[in-house]
Amino acid sequence: MRFSTLTRGMLCFSMICLCVSSVSAEVGVGAEPAEGAEVLFDGTRDMLDQKWTYWEGPRFNSSLPIKWKIVDDPVGDGTALMTYDPAAKGGKYGAADIVTKNKYRDFRLHVEFLVPNPGGNSGVYLQNRYEIQILDGDKTKHGMAAVINETPSPYHLYKGLGKWNSYDIVFRAARFRDGKLTEKPLVTMYFNGKKVHKNQVINKVWGGPNSGVDGGNDGGRGITDTPQGLKLQCEGHDILYRNIWIKELNLEEADTDFEK
Repeated sequence: MRFSTLTRGMLCFSMICLCVSSVSAEVGVGAEPAEGAEVLFDGTRDMLDQKWTYWEGPRFNSSLPIKWKIVDDPVGDGTALMTYDPAAKGGKYGAADIVTKNKYRDFRLHVEFLVPNPGGNSGVYLQNRYEIQILDGDKTKHGMAAVINETPSPYHLYKGLGKWNSYDIVFRAARFRDGKLTEKPLVTMYFNGKKVHKNQVINKVWGGPNSGVDGGNDGGRGITDTPQGLKLQCEGHDILYRNIWIKELNLEEADTDFEK
């Protein structure tokens, strides 16, 4: 079938719109799941057990069923997930972190969290490798909403203790050819509805082998070509999570930027 120049142009425009719409979605606290997204946590114990398990890394020291608690939302209706597990007491990250059973390559992600106490600490791990930090009181490259050790913390957008915050993320996994890394992972992120990271390159897995997959490979630089689950960190602090959803993407181009 042959198309006129105008028709071809309209088809190309439509394809571009479809591509953009597959990434774009509402952002911020309370954002509804994008069309075609998978809800990972809806406030129920059933979904926690159905879609999550412990990450059995080198420091793992808990046991199923997941010990994390379903608690009442302290500032709204419904329930939330609390990062409680005795195995992680004293800041032992990796001892009781939870990870999705499903594994993902490129994706659009929405996560909401609440820090109830000063110094509250957790983290959202993309592909169980790359941490988006949650750390009350820290404004450094290791602090709140930083792509850990890669970007400054956009701390001024943090709503503070006892309030819900949101991360909206598009992530593109590392690319390989013949087993060799050719393109590093990229991430674009909105923090509480404001774009704070755009096509940020992630250079390595930080934190060592207890932090996530590949953390012990060549000092975190030995990234492997495998999809992995979304991980939430338990570090002995009672961080709350709710409204977590993810949509798988196929980002052929090295571009994660998206508009809300």
